[in-house]
Amino acid sequence: MEWREFAERMAELARELLTKESVSETLDEIAESAVKLVSGCDAAGILAVRGGHAVTLAACGEWVRESDRLQGELGEGPCFDLARGAAGERAYRIEDMTDPPPSWPRFAKAARDLGIGSMTGVLLYTDKEDFGALNLYARRPGAFTKEFETAGWLLASHAAVALSSARTIDQLEHAMQTRHGIGEAMGILMERHQLSEEDAFNVLRSISQEHNIKLRDVAQRVRDDRS
Repeated sequence: MEWREFAERMAELARELLTKESVSETLDEIAESAVKLVSGCDAAGILAVRGGHAVTLAACGEWVRESDRLQGELGEGPCFDLARGAAGERAYRIEDMTDPPPSWPRFAKAARDLGIGSMTGVLLYTDKEDFGALNLYARRPGAFTKEFETAGWLLASHAAVALSSARTIDQLEHAMQTRHGIGEAMGILMERHQLSEEDAFNVLRSISQEHNIKLRDVAQRVRDDRS
C-alpha cells in the first residue's frame, strides 16, 4: 500500500474510532485495522501488564492471546524487554523468530511453535511495573521492515489515546469480560429461540429494564441456566 493511500486510510480510521461507544471497541478496531493496513501483518493485539498479570485488551487473528499469555506466564519476551529497556526505546522488530535476541529463549521457542515468523511492536505506556504495547505478528520471517515501524507508530498513537481515557486497566478488563458475557448470552438465546442478534440483545435489555437488573447480571443468569 502506498503511503498516500495509507494516510487516507488512517484518516478514515480516526473518524471510525470516534463512533465507537467504548474503549474496548476502540482497541478492537485498532487491532483489526493493523491487520488490514499493514502489509504482511497476519495478526495484531494490544497487551497490558498490571502487576505482572498479562491482559489481552484487543486481539485480531490467531497467536495473539497465546503469545500474551506466554509472555506474562514466563515473564519474558519482546514486550517485557521493551518495557525494561533504556529510556527512549519504544519499539522493537524481530525480523526472524528463528534468530531472536537470546534474552528470552523460552518464549522464542514457544512463538516458533505457534507459527510466528516475525514480530514488531510499539510501547504504548509504562507505569512502574505496568505497561502496554501494540504487537503485530506475521507468519513469514522478514515481514516487517523499518519502513513499517512508522505504520505501527501511527496505529499505536490511536491506542495510546484510547487507553489514556480508561480510568484503570482493571476497569477496562472488567468491561471486556462483561461484553463477552453478554455476547455469550445472546448466542445462547439466538440458538435456543432462533432469534437474530438484534432481537436477542433486545430480550436481554427488556428483562434488565422490566426487573431493574443490570444487563450483565441478566446475561449471567442466561449462561447459568443454559442447561
